[in-house]
Amino acid sequence: MKIWSSAAWPCHDGIELDLIAAAWVEPVQAGSGHKTLRLTELGIRCVAEARRRNQRALSPHDALAARMARELLLGGRIVWRELPLRARALAPSPEGESEPASEPKAAGASDDAAFSLEAMQAPAGSKPAWRVARPDIFSVRNTSVEDYLQPVVHEIKVSRADLLSDLRHAAKRDAYQWLCSECFYVFPAGVAEAAEVPEEFGVWVLHGAVEDGRLELLRPARHKSCKLPFSVWLALAKAAPVRLEEESAQAQLAAGADAADLDADADADAAK
Repeated sequence: MKIWSSAAWPCHDGIELDLIAAAWVEPVQAGSGHKTLRLTELGIRCVAEARRRNQRALSPHDALAARMARELLLGGRIVWRELPLRARALAPSPEGESEPASEPKAAGASDDAAFSLEAMQAPAGSKPAWRVARPDIFSVRNTSVEDYLQPVVHEIKVSRADLLSDLRHAAKRDAYQWLCSECFYVFPAGVAEAAEVPEEFGVWVLHGAVEDGRLELLRPARHKSCKLPFSVWLALAKAAPVRLEEESAQAQLAAGADAADLDADADADAAK
């Protein structure tokens, strides 16, 4: 897959040797003299079949998160998934309920446990409490102007039970809102009505199958200005953003530069 989505410069390692021996890739010498690797027809079929198997293995939650992330990427945003971020929560946890520590999400597991908030050590009685939040999707605009980043959180819920459980945790919702300018819930149509979600949150619903269904914005989120704290900047710098599978790394860099120029022009116009 890396050879398919890159410029395919040879590195002469053991994996490359095995791929050539299996006739999945072949070396190609250009007229200029430099060599690259190219997938054969057999290699393309193997990659396509592996991709289909991986898609079938996705849990409903992961599949919907991947679909929403793709829509944001196509819209020109920079996207991270399941990124642990230090956040401030003003609301206390529900009385009598304890929120388990955040752990990596297992395939098919309920996302309520995996994306709950882990309380960080703080003096007793201190307000507000600092926590570690794991938004399903965190994204920013592709711009170099901090004031125009517009960070956004999308929380994915694939069942009514997951959504209602999340809505009971005011501390979790406060932490997500503290991290972003707008926060949305995303769920399949029929899981809930927009009126059941607090009005400050936006609502997206999916009509039909994840692969080819239609995403509809039922209600926009309430917008507020938000500048990213240093701890969030540091987490973003350490983490790799999501990338479209069919997009090569080189093409993404070029497109990112073009998009950044367009955003810079738009930001300059907006500033005027």
